[in-house]
Amino acid sequence: VQLQASGGGLVQAGNSLRLSCAASGRTFSNYGMGWFRQAPGKEREFVAVITWSGGRTYYADSVKGRFTISRDNAKNTVYLQMNSLKPEDTAVYYCAASPQALRLSTRVSSYDYWGQGTQVTVSS
Repeated sequence: VQLQASGGGLVQAGNSLRLSCAASGRTFSNYGMGWFRQAPGKEREFVAVITWSGGRTYYADSVKGRFTISRDNAKNTVYLQMNSLKPEDTAVYYCAASPQALRLSTRVSSYDYWGQGTQVTVSS
């Protein structure tokens, strides 16, 4: 699976962004999809995950209630709607695909395919 993330940018605190991740190469609906982020000097951390059908989702506590993950299997795309952004959300955001399509995987090691990352910068 090839993944291409887009939609990052520079926004002020309190505003919103929507990230997209377009997949190609294999059957998109065979994969659970996750979003991770990595800030400078920090480890990559889990943000959100969605199962193959979109029926179940799970979020990191730090983004719960502000971010929403969704997917459109007809368009081979997963989204991350980010509202009420905070400066601490600043990071490179990565989408990833896991063959554990039914599980809500939060570990980096559970994902076999990664996008190139898109920068999100939130100013105060």
